[in-house]
Amino acid sequence: MRVAIGSDHAGFELKEYLKDYIADGGHSVLDLGTDSTESVDFPDYAAAVGRAVLAGRADRGIVVCGSGAGAAIAANKLDGIRCAQACDTYTAHQAVEHDDINVLALAARVTGVAVAEEIVTAYLGAEFIQDERFIRRLNKVLELERNRK
Repeated sequence: MRVAIGSDHAGFELKEYLKDYIADGGHSVLDLGTDSTESVDFPDYAAAVGRAVLAGRADRGIVVCGSGAGAAIAANKLDGIRCAQACDTYTAHQAVEHDDINVLALAARVTGVAVAEEIVTAYLGAEFIQDERFIRRLNKVLELERNRK
């Protein structure tokens, strides 16, 4: 799987660690920055990851900021991106299986490395369940996106 990853300054160290972890798992990694702990704006990196997924340069994305919240909010502003913030493995896989997320947001200031590994493994290993109820719900979400009012 091709995975785009990006972070702000607060998520930089976790992003750097996860790049190797993801690659060691047999996936290709597209690092979209940032490149240091110098203060930057999380929306820029969430947008870069989301755009890489939308353009087909990556199959899934991961965004990392301090809380995961800001990066998730920013990524979700792009039509076609479904991003969820996860601090546990259940949310990480269930959000793919039931909600077809294509970007995962991680909280670097909340989530330790070992838990982040498990979350990423659950996220990358999950697939959307082609069940009528999940398809129906996803279609309702897509309709909300088409009619943003």
